[in-house]
Amino acid sequence: MAWIHIVPDEEWIDDEALQGLYARVLDKKYGRIDYVMAVHSLNPRGLAAHDAVYRSAMAGTRSLRKVERELIALVVSMENECHY
Repeated sequence: MAWIHIVPDEEWIDDEALQGLYARVLDKKYGRIDYVMAVHSLNPRGLAAHDAVYRSAMAGTRSLRKVERELIALVVSMENECHY
């Protein structure tokens, strides 16, 4: 099984580039950084870009409201058996 090295959550506070991103990507329900975001921890600029794309994709637009986008994401996650 492949594994990607990540910066552990407790070490983000010691990394100046990750400090500002921690609160933005923290999964408040579970109190940790989800792996889908943590894999970017060695490249904070990539992490910030991933977060920006995610937030943009999930923001409401004229064609789809935010709630509709959330429902699509939910159905796709359920179909893929993904908790994220």
